[in-house]
Amino acid sequence: MNDLPRRVWLEISLETLTRNYSKIAEAVAPCGVLAVLKANAYGLGVLPIAEALARAGASCFGVAEPYEALQLLPLGKPVQILSSVLPDEIEPMVAAGVTLPVTDRATAMRISSAALRCGRTATAHVKLDTGMGRLGILAQEALPVIEEAAALPNLRLEGIFSHFPYAYETGSELTNRQMDLFCAILEQAAARGIHFAKRHIANSDAINNFPRACRAPFNQVRTGINLHGSFDTAGRRALHVAPVLSLKTRLTAIRTLPPGTGIGYGHTYRLHRATRVGTVSAGYADGLPLALSNRGYLLIRGAPCPVLGRLSMDYATVSLESVPDAQVGDEVVCLGGSGIHALTVEDWAALKNTHPYEIICSFGNRVERRYV
Repeated sequence: MNDLPRRVWLEISLETLTRNYSKIAEAVAPCGVLAVLKANAYGLGVLPIAEALARAGASCFGVAEPYEALQLLPLGKPVQILSSVLPDEIEPMVAAGVTLPVTDRATAMRISSAALRCGRTATAHVKLDTGMGRLGILAQEALPVIEEAAALPNLRLEGIFSHFPYAYETGSELTNRQMDLFCAILEQAAARGIHFAKRHIANSDAINNFPRACRAPFNQVRTGINLHGSFDTAGRRALHVAPVLSLKTRLTAIRTLPPGTGIGYGHTYRLHRATRVGTVSAGYADGLPLALSNRGYLLIRGAPCPVLGRLSMDYATVSLESVPDAQVGDEVVCLGGSGIHALTVEDWAALKNTHPYEIICSFGNRVERRYV
């Protein structure tokens, strides 16, 4: 029974993924690339994604939480936690050799103490808050903390990094001020004999909108969503990357319903005439946005089929007027291309008034991941 195919699946092109990685690496060279694989590689499956990227030349990975880091260690690449660590998480991470963030003075001291107990040297990156307002050492407080951390035993400050809240807005004054702050702190630290081998501030948005963030003194960038061929909803799209994922399901029923029939919960759509409709085996539990209701369409045999009525947890209803030869069992493309048409993550994000990150991370557990 375990061999029974799922009704809804993601097709994830590892070839496209690795091609995207190569294009990003080429675009930012000589900067290195930190592949960000947090949240199970944005929900696409961290191990197959990481293994493919490693084969393509990825030299290091970034994650959000300790559990995510431990999953990647068997690949033999450096793994960096980009967010924060709780006190009871530090020693296991030091023992495992995970690169940790120094987000404040206390964390630096805890990392050093844990490294002494483990009999090893811990590697860390100083995390600056230059304007994100979320995590990290405030810029005006950074230098004394850096000096103290650099003097701690068994703690190697390999890198320093920060994060942008507005990098999707080309010409953002805040983004430029953040880089100015970062560079000033680098210079002040260097004047005291403290140097960082890795210096990074650019995320996917900045790679596309702020070339300055990909040049010296910065020598590394972080990219996540661009690996998957998607972009934020605003800003330039300088990278020539392609979508890696398609979301597909099957047509589970076909009926011709009389005029006046109400479709779905709340009968938000009524048929104006006798209409051939199809029931599609995917709903919002599978990641389809409720905003598709009466507004979006799915692709069957290359034809756009409008969504009728309100989407439900497990199903969507579509008009089959544009595809009279449709049959039960036909493949339905929810995201991706079919014929001359294509539906993108960005299309859904615009329809839902959100950003593509939320769309990519929204595919439920019953959606099978198929790597092609």
